[in-house]
Amino acid sequence: MSENRLVAGEDRSGGQSAKTVYILYLGSVVLGITGIIGVVMAYIYKDDAPDWLKSHYRFQVRTFWIGMLYLFVGCLLSSVLIGYLILLLWLIWLIARCIKGIKSLDQHQPHSNPTTWMF
Repeated sequence: MSENRLVAGEDRSGGQSAKTVYILYLGSVVLGITGIIGVVMAYIYKDDAPDWLKSHYRFQVRTFWIGMLYLFVGCLLSSVLIGYLILLLWLIWLIARCIKGIKSLDQHQPHSNPTTWMF
């Protein structure tokens, strides 16, 4: 069996906590605090996770911090109206990253590029 796939007998519950983080990130669109809860969970679980799952936690941590940068710039520039476009693009970016992450997580595969700034 490929090392990227889940090994027989390996704990599958770790994937559930990573999926919870993705769902918390999606929920942060409505309730901003859930994003903070999600990144804390990702930091807590990443050290004890199997290698394929560590890539998801790394992707999730980066999603949070890059998203914070996009939100900061969007809010800063909203006074000149281009910020609203940046905030809309952040929303699309966040949803796309979470869906892509959940898809590869459901297939028990590591994230293909956890260090990317895009999708």
